[in-house]
Order: sequence, then structure tokens, then C-alpha cells
Amino acid sequence: MDTQKPLREERYYEELESLRQEVVALRNAKAAFEAQRELLAKVVAMARSPEQEEVLKITLEEALHVCCKLTGAETGSLFLLNSQGVVTDSILTQRNTEQDTRSRLIGSVLDNGLAGWVNRHRKIGLIADTMNDERWLQLPNQPYTVRSALAVPILRDEDLLGILTLLHCEPHRFSWEIANLMQKTANEIALVLENAELYGKLEESYHFLDQAKQEIEAYSKALDYELEKGRQIQRDFLPEELPKLPDWEIAACFYPARQVAGDFYDSFMLPGGYVGLVIADVCDKGVGAALFMALFRSLIRIFSGQSHLCDLSIIGDEEVLAGLNELDMANHQEQVNALKAVGLINNYIAQQHAQMSMFATLFFGILDPNSGIIDYVNGGHEPLFVIGPEGVKATLKPTGPAVGMMANMKFKVKQVQLAPGDILLGYTDGVTEARDPNRKLFSSERLLSLFEPPPASASQLLEWIKTNLFAYMDNAPQFDDITMLAVQREKL
Repeated sequence: MDTQKPLREERYYEELESLRQEVVALRNAKAAFEAQRELLAKVVAMARSPEQEEVLKITLEEALHVCCKLTGAETGSLFLLNSQGVVTDSILTQRNTEQDTRSRLIGSVLDNGLAGWVNRHRKIGLIADTMNDERWLQLPNQPYTVRSALAVPILRDEDLLGILTLLHCEPHRFSWEIANLMQKTANEIALVLENAELYGKLEESYHFLDQAKQEIEAYSKALDYELEKGRQIQRDFLPEELPKLPDWEIAACFYPARQVAGDFYDSFMLPGGYVGLVIADVCDKGVGAALFMALFRSLIRIFSGQSHLCDLSIIGDEEVLAGLNELDMANHQEQVNALKAVGLINNYIAQQHAQMSMFATLFFGILDPNSGIIDYVNGGHEPLFVIGPEGVKATLKPTGPAVGMMANMKFKVKQVQLAPGDILLGYTDGVTEARDPNRKLFSSERLLSLFEPPPASASQLLEWIKTNLFAYMDNAPQFDDITMLAVQREKL
């Protein structure tokens, strides 16, 4: 008698049961994989579709259909909840259910039914037989018979996004194995809902970004329009034509770094046939500097013709204009009176606009065309050069501080004479501080090298400097305004 036979049979049945369980697990895994694959395909479609709400609805309907197919459920429902637990949408396999019946069913089951229990406990609700489970709510006039029920929470961390419910008219149709499979599917549905929310937020962000972009573009256009008007107004402050005198040439060039600038030049006729020559650079850049540029330019023209404005006057000329004893006062009184404008402007800016901390470097010269003598004040500006046949003859260095920094500053008047053929060149620091693509400065030394041999005329000198300067800068950005003024006493 084989005493080992019962033992072998027992092991056989154990191995058979183990194999059967593995087959069931594989079948469930395959079914879960297929379900997830279908859901993933819907997620991809939703991501590519401009109608995300419509695609989301279709995706969830397909998910409910897949769940019914996997579990053998006859009917089912899918409720979507917001953060307050309010139903935002519902999907029923019984599509022909009337709206009032649908609303009544949803409200009842969320209050007292199985879905309400899942809502409160955040875990799977499995009812083998509704006749023996108090969690099932029997409704009067219910449109279909239910004996088995399965409700699964759709969770994202601790947040309940929805509830999946599956129903069958026969008892004991759902097992915990099926319930766990549906929980995995519910997790995929949660991913779909999360992606839909993210896409919705992304779409909303794109909308707001597009709206902001349109507003910025509109504002930018309006700002460009206003700046263009400012540029034109500023251009109008520069002389439309420079004075034309026998035996003299006056030339200038102006290249702002922005639409509006702080640099300016001017040349205008004064009583007695004298000529005012101005080149200046207001500190800072942009709109503020442009406004002060207009103010400085206007004050120079006004103050050079009178000595009182806004109760400001020069009391004791010697306190603001020094070096007068070096000049022939009998022959230069008109020039000196005009140069008092520098002192008046300094006091006006320092007293009336001290809070703005604005000032300007400024050269103001008074030319006597008959003698070629220029009486001048250099208020902290770049040195001007007198260029003769042999190169630089004289350097007109600052004779006082920048204009507008402090009231009652002293400015020394000096004098230079241009001989026939000489050229006076004034410029702003935008010339010498221009940079090449490697950020190396153009420099004063490079500027001086352009004077040998001296050009034939003032306009040719400016053109020569401009050509070399912009070739040096190449494609580097222009950091500062570039302004030049040249005056030549033509050869006899």
C-alpha cells in the first residue's frame, strides 16, 4: 500500500490551487493593464485636444465602460466632487435616466447610501447582497434592481475627487479581488482628473499670459508713441539751422542712445552780432534727463539775454564769475554779461530742483566773429580742443564745477582766439566712452589721433570722427548719447 499517495495528492492540489491563483492574478493584471492602457490613450488625446472638457467627459465615460466590462457590472456611475464635497459632474451608464431622477438618485445616495459611506470613510465599500447590508439605500421607484454593489473612492492623496460605483442585479457578483482591481483603475482615473486640472490651469495661465501680453503690447505701443513725441519735441529744441556767418562754419551731430537724450548742443545769435556756442550733457539718461535738457537749453537762451528771472539775480558778479581782471572789460562786457547765464542757471537748478539731484556738464562760449575770440565758461565738461594745421593748439579744460550741483558756485571766464583755419571741437563723453564689442573704450587718445592730419573743415572733421567711432563700436550697443559741435574759422 502506497502510504505517500495522500500526501502527493495533497501537494498536487496545493500546486494546482497556486497555479490557478497565478493564472487569476495574471488575468487580472492583464485586464488592469488593458484598462490603464485605454485610460492613458485618453489622457494623451485630452492633452492634444483644444476641447479638453469634452474629451475629459468622453474619457470618464470610457473609464466607466471599461470598469463595467472588467467586473461584469450591469450598471454603474461616476460622481466627481469638488474640494467642498459637492458633486460637480456625474456619469451614469443608464444614459436615458431623466434629469430629475438622476439628481434625486445622486443626492440620496451621497447623503445616506453606499456612496455617502465611501465619501465619509474614504475606503472601498463592497456589498455582497443589498438585502443584508444597511449601507445600501433602497429608493422608491428605483429604475433598476440592485443586489450587488461596489463603490470605490477616487483619491489624490487625502482629497476625494470622485466615487466610482458598480451595480448588478444578482448578489455576490463582486469580490475583494475585483474591488482591489477597481481601486487601481480608480487611481488611474484620479491621474486623469489631476491632469485635466493641470491642463485647465495651464490653459487658464496661457489665457492670462496672452491677455497680459496684449496689454503689455498695447502699453508698449502707447509708450513708444509718447516717447516718439518726446523725441520729436526734443529734436525741436535743437537748432533747426545753425548760424551761417561769413568766413565761419558751424557744424554739429547728435546720436541719442535712446529715443530721448540728455545731451544737447546749441548755437544762436546774441545782441551785438555775437554767437552763443553750447554743448552739454545732463546727468543720467532717459526721460528725466531729456526734460532737464530742455530746461537747461531754454534757460541758457533766456539768461544769456537778461540777468533776472523768477526773483533770481546775480548779486556781486565777482562771486560767480572769476578771472574778469584778466580780460579787457571794455571790449568784452557784452560777452561777460551773456556768460552770467551759467551762474544763474546753476543757482536756479540748485535752489528750485535740489530734490532731483540733477546737474549738467556744460560748455558755454561767446564767439566774436570779427576777431575770432571766444570768451567761455566750461562747467565740468569734457575738454574742448582747438585744432590748427599742426594738430591741437589749445585744450579748453573745465573752469568750474558741473552746473546745478550747489548754489553760488564760482565759474571762471577764460578766453581763446581762433586763427584762420582753426577748428574748435566740443563733444560729450559718449564719444570717448563708446565701447567696442569687447567693451574697450574708444578713449581720448584715440580721438586725438584723428586730428592728424587736420581735416579741411568742421563738417569733414565730424564726419571723420563719426566714421571711425561707429566702425570702432561695430555691433556693440550704444551706451550713451553721442554729441559733437565743431566751429571753424575759415582760411583767408
